[in-house]
Amino acid sequence: MHIAIAGNIGSGKTTLTRLLAKNFGWEAHFEDVDTNPYLNSFYEDMQRWSFNLQIYFLNSRFRQVVEIRNSGKTVIQDRTIYEDAYIFAPNLHSMNLMTTRDFENYISLFELMSSFIQPPDLLIYLRASVPTLVNQIQKRGREYEEAIRLDYLKKLNERYEAWITKYNLGKLLIFDVDNLDIQDNPSDLAMIIEKVNAELHGLF
Repeated sequence: MHIAIAGNIGSGKTTLTRLLAKNFGWEAHFEDVDTNPYLNSFYEDMQRWSFNLQIYFLNSRFRQVVEIRNSGKTVIQDRTIYEDAYIFAPNLHSMNLMTTRDFENYISLFELMSSFIQPPDLLIYLRASVPTLVNQIQKRGREYEEAIRLDYLKKLNERYEAWITKYNLGKLLIFDVDNLDIQDNPSDLAMIIEKVNAELHGLF
């Protein structure tokens, strides 16, 4: 089974991926941030590196999904291939940080790749306001994220909402993380675990 967690930068995807993997005994697949050769360059000069970064992510996530489906295990994935194509790439294009030529090339490649993969059995979307995102980003203190602009996060949030309201590829759970503390409040985590369990196994 393939479970995936979607959400904006700083919404808590990695933390929830780790906690759910531990609770259910699932294998966790995390986003490739530490070894990504483009991230630092991208945040320094988005226009120059946007296409390279998005292609890198597309390749990396396509590879992940193929591995997940071939593994025969239940895997929980931090971020999906769909977020790159429906949120990050179009956002870069609309902000004039990716050319139309590059964007169309990218979308054409995504459409081809997505025809070869199955969507997750369950998608968990973490909804968060910009102040919550900023707070979480500052707390984890990744150096390259210090340059992220508020208008960038706001535009991403708008695209997430537009995408999630139309999402129909499979089961979907939405959690509003502004009012949750899954890291330090066991009852918040228990509530999420209960809902995930019910969605996957029909236990009410």
